[in-house]
Amino acid sequence: MRTLTFAQAIEEALAQAMAADERIIIIGEDVHMLRVNLFARFGKKRVLAAPISEAAFVGAGVTAAMAGMRPVVEIMLVDFVGVAMDALLNHAAKTDMFSGGRWQVPMVIRAACGGGYGDGGQHEQSLWGWLAHIPGLSVVVPSTPADAGRLMLAALDHDGPVIFLEHKLLSDYWLEYMGRGGRTTVQFDVPAIGAKGPVPQTWRSLPLGVATLRREGGDLTIATVGVSVYRALQAALVLEKQGYTSDVLDLRSVWPLDKKALWDSVEKTGRLLVVDEDYQNFGLSGELAATVLEANLPVKYSRVCTAGTLPYRRELEEATLPNVERIVDSARRLMAAQ
Repeated sequence: MRTLTFAQAIEEALAQAMAADERIIIIGEDVHMLRVNLFARFGKKRVLAAPISEAAFVGAGVTAAMAGMRPVVEIMLVDFVGVAMDALLNHAAKTDMFSGGRWQVPMVIRAACGGGYGDGGQHEQSLWGWLAHIPGLSVVVPSTPADAGRLMLAALDHDGPVIFLEHKLLSDYWLEYMGRGGRTTVQFDVPAIGAKGPVPQTWRSLPLGVATLRREGGDLTIATVGVSVYRALQAALVLEKQGYTSDVLDLRSVWPLDKKALWDSVEKTGRLLVVDEDYQNFGLSGELAATVLEANLPVKYSRVCTAGTLPYRRELEEATLPNVERIVDSARRLMAAQ
């Protein structure tokens, strides 16, 4: 089986979809340079460089989608989604319901997310919990190149707005960028696996809202998304040496959420540890706890999240983000709980 990097997989899936469907266009800042291969192949009428105004080009994407196009709108960092929130919150997410299904907004918002490289609290957020909180928005966070390409196809096929988030520590062109500007002596906590992996010969979509077990065990369920999947896998290896085996559940979609996969795992293990690089308060970690409790499953629960604004200083940032040490410590306390 061939291998591709995370970014290559997304671009190849996009190219396959754009060749098959002329309605798919790309809009965003510097996309003629960031997506130079797609720009060379499909031209400036389908890969449109936009001015630095997220409110303007996300709004343009909404109207293009309502007019019959299927735009991929690129916001360079998910942190900047706040500039375009009116278009997402009050228009893209609500048009289908408000029009009784007569108008739809089949649009993909593609953005980089996540921290771990020293860019501070205005450039390293995840925000998938905030976005998934909005009715009408779907939110996907792939962790492997194969899932990234397949979920991009699923997002393009979906008849509503989808937020497609790629973690910067898994994306090769982001890793190249982050090593510049005097950062050549800085070490980033990049997973040994994840940024490059096996992909299919021909891309087929992966349905939204289908989780997968990356590792199976019987003592503990660790549920997570994105780069934290690899932190959880590393922690599971440490825990196994101490006599505990773990299910590592990669949700892949924050919304729609694969509740059955979560229930099945927790019913088996009786313990749930949520690892979430997004903010702790009112986020994914609390939603997963509620989902399990509402299913009347007995569970011992803990979470490892980003508790507050990400600091710029690297030592403080590393202590704030979920890491293997924090996951292992939380898992040990959970296993010891009576």
